[in-house]
Amino acid sequence: MEDIAQIMGLSPVIPVVTVNDADTGVHIAKAIYAGGVSVIEITRRTAAAFEAIQAVKRELPEMCLGVGTVWTAEQARNAIDAGAEFIVSPGIADAVDDVCRKHEIAYLPGAQTVSELAHLATRGRHHVKLFPATVLGGPPAIRAYSSVHPEMTFCPTGGIDQETAPAYLALPSVACVGGSWLTPKDAVSRGDWDAVRLEAKNVDRLRA
Repeated sequence: MEDIAQIMGLSPVIPVVTVNDADTGVHIAKAIYAGGVSVIEITRRTAAAFEAIQAVKRELPEMCLGVGTVWTAEQARNAIDAGAEFIVSPGIADAVDDVCRKHEIAYLPGAQTVSELAHLATRGRHHVKLFPATVLGGPPAIRAYSSVHPEMTFCPTGGIDQETAPAYLALPSVACVGGSWLTPKDAVSRGDWDAVRLEAKNVDRLRA
């Protein structure tokens, strides 16, 4: 699947997951998938990230697998080699965009300002990660961005939880949100994968 719009439509929430070992990544992915969410973003923030990405791809090929926190062309190529179906950057990273175009991999770039949104539009990118969403002003900020850039579709991420997600998802310019609350640290630390599954199962209730 190469179309980022289709990927953003798979679930109201794209789980954003950071893991310290591959086994935990696989357990989380399987629990999320069992709860009815078929997409996941594993961030490139730990030494175990690429091992976890490879393991999830191998053990759960039906999951739409994304790699986040990708800033450089080399990181993008490594993510693709590890099995990424889409790549996410927290901000502007044109070198990553270039690699994704070359390899025909779906890409979700990030932006924080109106000027950055304009830059992405000139590159033909109209689906964007808005990070950190709560710091930038939440739903009111997105409404303001949309008044200037009505062509943009957003995946706000950063500080969003199950209580605040519905306000974002009610906006016509928001296709989905990114969230880490589906993997509570206490549940993950004790291996309570059923708790993760239940968090994923409740995702569809967030969209009014």
